[in-house]
Amino acid sequence: MSSSTSAPSSRSLPHHIMLPVPMIPPTLELVQIIPMFSKSPYLIVTNDRDEWSGYLSASDIMKSMHQAHRLMEAYLETTLETAGSALSLINEEANVAYWTSGAEHIFSISKTDIIGQPAANFFPPERLQSLKTLYTGETVYRKQHQPRPDLFALINARPVRLDGRIVGAVAAEVDITTEIRLHQELLHMTSKVQHLEKAVARLRPETDPFARIKGSSPTIRQCQETIRKISTTPATVLILGESGTGKELFAKAIHDLREPQTAPFIAINCGAIPASLFESELFGYEKGAFSGADPKGKKGKIELADGGTLFLDEIGEMPSELQVKLLRVLQERSYFPVGGTRIKQANCRIIAATNQDLPAMIARNQFREDLYYRLNVINLIIPPLRLRKEDIYELTQTFLQEFSLLYNRHIEVIPPEVFKLLFQYDWPGNVRELRNVIERLTILTMDGEVKPEYLPESLTPSAEIHHDESVLISVAGKRENTTRSDAAPAQHPPASYQQQVDAYEGQLLLQYLEAAGGNKRTLAKQLGISRATLYNRMKRLGLKSV
Repeated sequence: MSSSTSAPSSRSLPHHIMLPVPMIPPTLELVQIIPMFSKSPYLIVTNDRDEWSGYLSASDIMKSMHQAHRLMEAYLETTLETAGSALSLINEEANVAYWTSGAEHIFSISKTDIIGQPAANFFPPERLQSLKTLYTGETVYRKQHQPRPDLFALINARPVRLDGRIVGAVAAEVDITTEIRLHQELLHMTSKVQHLEKAVARLRPETDPFARIKGSSPTIRQCQETIRKISTTPATVLILGESGTGKELFAKAIHDLREPQTAPFIAINCGAIPASLFESELFGYEKGAFSGADPKGKKGKIELADGGTLFLDEIGEMPSELQVKLLRVLQERSYFPVGGTRIKQANCRIIAATNQDLPAMIARNQFREDLYYRLNVINLIIPPLRLRKEDIYELTQTFLQEFSLLYNRHIEVIPPEVFKLLFQYDWPGNVRELRNVIERLTILTMDGEVKPEYLPESLTPSAEIHHDESVLISVAGKRENTTRSDAAPAQHPPASYQQQVDAYEGQLLLQYLEAAGGNKRTLAKQLGISRATLYNRMKRLGLKSV
């Protein structure tokens, strides 16, 4: 191809030949054509034998290119309008460059009002995914967000790049506000149904006594089996376990299994009542027993539990002078109300619970040994959450449903990266701590997307997480180490709490190891500890390989 600086003569071109734009050689770009026209209004076209085939005038090419541009623009606009979603484009200056009728419908903003204007004039900048994509290059797909407080949408966003530089951002959004509101209405109605179910449950108690105990791990199933055996006897039960493991739920399960549906379940927290009021709370008082007393007198917890179960939580916190009187109740099944002269019968079964090492307290003269043996007829050891991490998923879903209803949040799922952090953590606060964390996640999740940064600092990757022997150390060992700095070493009686816990943990390890086919590496991974820690733990517990 060659060009001429003057119009071609009739001798060189026997007739005028007009070539359509598609016949322009593909190797000739527009940037080459324009400089040619600056020298001559004609462009000479030759064939592969360097023979002149014709020429093109500047006006012909410009008209054809303009027409081709209009045709391409018509195709593009029709395609975008047919896409069925709200499409928008912002340019490098963050001004709206394109706005479909779908966007007009969703946002109630016309094209004439918004095109050419800064997008931040119409939406809060912190809610605009397009701006975030423009500034960071972030690409998102089907992300739920709120461009306005009254609007929910699923958005796809992608940056527009030219020569490696971001020159704009495109967003496609689908309005899901109706679906979200319907879902919220459903959650609201579900909440009402649950309230009604609870009201009905008070009239017709839950038939499954284990309904509130969430989890299907081997340790939980073993606890349930132990409860079934306990429920066949009227014996006093002592429940042992760390704080936050849900000891009251297990006590209620024992009660539901062995008592009639109408039998009362009365719980009292021995650590939450002042010593001066404890006796009157437990035994009640007669009228005129002391200044300020109810003139009619008051029934105590033992009398309220008549025909049912009295649950003494945190029994290790009971004042020493009350321990003697409780021992009398257990031995003689009778007591005197405060200010009373007539003996009353204690017709209730007693379940006690503690997170303390009672044998160690006995050695320090903080708990009566005779009361301990009266309470410890049958004991139930509740495993900490770190020894049943496979239950975390079920517990999390239960708490998520509870708090989604309570705080009116739409949360469909917790992403895998958040679950990974939940499983890595050792949960010193056990199920109670997990419940608090899920409540925190629910409160902080405003757009339906749970993010790792919503977790407490102790669970985030920046926190230092250690997996050592503390994973399997019981609460008794922890308390003993922290409270014996000034005391002489305690002499434990036979079958101490620590020995029972060790035996229980040894049994669990053997069960887990057998389930893992004897593969210690697999077991260590399941427990979240190193193989060296597992070997040391097994050696300390006197366990042999399976």
